[in-house]
Amino acid sequence: MERIPYLGQTILRWQAGPSAFLALPEKGARLMNWNVTLGDGSVRDLLHWPEVDSLGNLAQIRGGNPILFPFAGRTYDRGEEGTWCFNGLERRPMPLHGIARQGDFRLTRLDEGGFSALFMPGEEAKHAYPFDYDFVVSYRFEKNGFHVELELTNNGQSPIPWCGGHHFYFTLPWSDGLKRKDYYAEIPAGRTLRRNETGQLVDGPRLQPRESLDNPALVDTVFTSLRGHEFQVVERPTGSRLRFRTGFSNTAAQDACVVTWTQDDKAPFYCVEPWMGAPNAFETKHGLHQVGPGQTQKFLVEVLHG
Repeated sequence: MERIPYLGQTILRWQAGPSAFLALPEKGARLMNWNVTLGDGSVRDLLHWPEVDSLGNLAQIRGGNPILFPFAGRTYDRGEEGTWCFNGLERRPMPLHGIARQGDFRLTRLDEGGFSALFMPGEEAKHAYPFDYDFVVSYRFEKNGFHVELELTNNGQSPIPWCGGHHFYFTLPWSDGLKRKDYYAEIPAGRTLRRNETGQLVDGPRLQPRESLDNPALVDTVFTSLRGHEFQVVERPTGSRLRFRTGFSNTAAQDACVVTWTQDDKAPFYCVEPWMGAPNAFETKHGLHQVGPGQTQKFLVEVLHG
């Protein structure tokens, strides 16, 4: 493991076989970049990180893996975006993708295999999500990929709602000379959804089992009723792929989702996002999880390249 000065912070670098990982655990528990050195000595960038001048507004940087907690996506209370109705009576603010991706974390584990970091909520975060809890993000880095785990422990006396997720910004294309049309997503879903302007879920587009990533219908599509826990993105000409596997501990995988998104057709990234449930989960109840007093739940994601 190596420490590297970067824009006034110290980022950490792990080398695991041909894979290198860069992360800033104390700020958003952000995994920033993943790249692989190929047999010919060239480097394949898999997790995109843009050129930036500052880390001051980390939540707005389109790169790495922002952690989405306690709710993934946008939240609404009776049509008003950026809010949720705590305890059924009191409206509270809730930023897009929650409070963790811009938050401070404290390292609780740091070794040659990865790290664990505990969320340290500030006053705004406590107001938005007023519970007694421990939220920990853990990474384990390996030669052909990584494992990431979101863990929520309820230290209080009443159930805690959550629906976390990941916002992986994958480099696309990841091979020189290729275009977005040279890649397809294979997500075994029984249903697709979209979020409407009031936060309610409506039917999404009809898609093929293998859908080219240049199809604009994929943008902001929520795949649900998943058949199994695995999906993948494949580079057609070479067969190179990113393989995903998800898992849950102490809660059911029912209504788990995968969201596909990109900024526009010229963006150097494509986002494939495993979520515990749908956007606006607290209001729609689609994929909403409840952690009982004294209980711990985990959401696990494995990403492999090969």
